[in-house]
Formats: sequence, C-alpha cells, structure tokens
Amino acid sequence: MGLLIDSSVFIAAERSQQPPTTLFDQLGDQPVALSAVTASELLHGVHRADSALRRGRREQFVGLILKAVPILPFDLPVAQIHARLWADLQKRGEMIGERDLMIAATALAHGLTLVTRDKRHFPRVEGLELALS
Repeated sequence: MGLLIDSSVFIAAERSQQPPTTLFDQLGDQPVALSAVTASELLHGVHRADSALRRGRREQFVGLILKAVPILPFDLPVAQIHARLWADLQKRGEMIGERDLMIAATALAHGLTLVTRDKRHFPRVEGLELALS
C-alpha cells in the first residue's frame, strides 16, 4: 500500500517553514503520490499569495513537491468511485467538499491511505483508509 498526501499536510509544513523533504522523510519508506486535485490546490495557493516574496517561496515549495511526487489523474476509474461516494454521502446527508470527495475517490481507486490533517470531512467516506497527521 502507499500514501496519498492531502494538501492540508503540505500547507501545515509550509506554514511551519518545514521543507517538503523533511515531510517525506517523516512518512517513511512507503510510496507517496498526490491527486491532481491536490496539485491544483497547492498551485492555487501560489497564485493567491499576498506578496511577491511569499509567492516566490510558495512557488519554490510547491515546485519541489510536484517534481518529487507522482501526480494521479482524475480519470474514469476515479470518476466512477467518485460518483458512488457522492451519491452515498448525499443519501446519508453527510456531504463533504467537492475537491475533498475527488481526493478521497483517488485514494480509493488506487488503494492508497490518505494522509491528511482534516479530521472533520474525510472520516465520513466509508472504506477510506486515513492516516491523520
């Protein structure tokens, strides 16, 4: 099994000025990956930076991550799981954010444990293996 890392983990690392390599070391020897949705969230943070200095730092931080970690696409197998999860959560009245649902579907489609700091939304997804950081 491997790990799919959620943006919340990288955001916490960036805020504490921890380099991505330190985070990867902490995760151990398991293979790691990112959802394309997480890559977009991280890049969105670069574009939202409130100063040129912060933008440059974030761009470097995110660039290191995107070079080091494989990006998993939102493809048809992921979309099929996403649709099932969406219907199930909607039926139970326990919806989570659309991007979080796409990330959860990516983890399930690839048989990965999701590493996240989000203790509120992801636990609602049945069958999703979580490693809460």
